[in-house]
Amino acid sequence: MNGQDSMPCSPENQSTLVARKKRIRSTSVCVWLSPDEQSKIRECMADVGIRNLLAYMRKMVLNGYVLHVDLAPVKEIVSLQRRCANNLNQIAVRVNTYGGVYSEEIKVLQKDYADLWEPISELLEKLSFPGCGVRENSDG
Repeated sequence: MNGQDSMPCSPENQSTLVARKKRIRSTSVCVWLSPDEQSKIRECMADVGIRNLLAYMRKMVLNGYVLHVDLAPVKEIVSLQRRCANNLNQIAVRVNTYGGVYSEEIKVLQKDYADLWEPISELLEKLSFPGCGVRENSDG
């Protein structure tokens, strides 16, 4: 935590901060937290990849949630889907050209589809259980 994050909220400190920088925001709000609350906030910040406490708190207060999207699983799924589509296309060409399909090719295709559905299931599970900052109700 840098010095500005931990500086007490008082008119003197606020005017010192405003004098030091040209600020768009001229009003401060002071919030007292227990160590457990501060720790939970830091965990939630880490979960969504935000390091700036003030930016995180502002985003949460104004929007009610922070959405951090990690597209790595989606990229993996797209890669697997392309591989499956390519294999299926090769089999279709072979069937249309030579009139037959080898059982090994069908097994490879079945394995590729099973490999595709595993990350899709994991991604859907992650999307169905929102993390810090995403709440179904506003009571908490």
